[in-house]
Amino acid sequence: MDIHDLPYRLKSARRKKRLAKEAFDKKLIRLDKLQGKLLLQKDALPWVPLEKPYQKGWKRVFVLTAKEKRAPKAAFYEELLNKINFAVYHYDETFEVKKKRRMTYEYLNRPQFLQDFSPYNWRLNKMQLTDEEKALFERKDIWNEPYKYWTVRFVFTEPWRFELAIKPHFIYQVKLGDELLEQQIGEIDNRIRRDNLWPYINRIKRGNTYKYWKSIFFEQPKYINEFKNKPKYASKEAYLDY
Repeated sequence: MDIHDLPYRLKSARRKKRLAKEAFDKKLIRLDKLQGKLLLQKDALPWVPLEKPYQKGWKRVFVLTAKEKRAPKAAFYEELLNKINFAVYHYDETFEVKKKRRMTYEYLNRPQFLQDFSPYNWRLNKMQLTDEEKALFERKDIWNEPYKYWTVRFVFTEPWRFELAIKPHFIYQVKLGDELLEQQIGEIDNRIRRDNLWPYINRIKRGNTYKYWKSIFFEQPKYINEFKNKPKYASKEAYLDY
């Protein structure tokens, strides 16, 4: 009996495999949406003040120097500092980190800088900097050593007005916990981490996977070819103009 005479059409092996793959992809998409929904519920949980605050390590922040506190524009720089201050937290008051140096270890002071801005954040101006405050910044080309390319940053030009101060870091409030919510989030995380499903979920949702070794957005200087974008009919001076 011919299979075309049947009232229904049998699925081929290729179609069965494709349907199984589509069902698996839809299941992963539902799992990812559920994870995002649960994380939003976790972020929406309220903060609860503590009856007895406790100290958790130390924090180091920038403050006005003693001379600048007595200056006429102390209030102006204090308001600016609230926008560009950058706090660093550490378990030890010395703020030293352990570094390996030629088969030995030594403790070095952790560097700390004021907040700078990328060109996008400078135009966006989330910190609501005034024109008078923007005049104290300058555009600089800074070499990004991990990614090997030049980046543009807007840096504060008068950092000598501030100094570092170490203060105890106290916890005054904690996030309200939900045991059932944490259990559901943990089960989804374990499922994704155990089978390494995040790259595949990212590919079926966005079309490609994130690779940290391909995150260089600009061509490295040693691979720049001066003649790559020169047309064949260009003059000799155009080739020598680099």
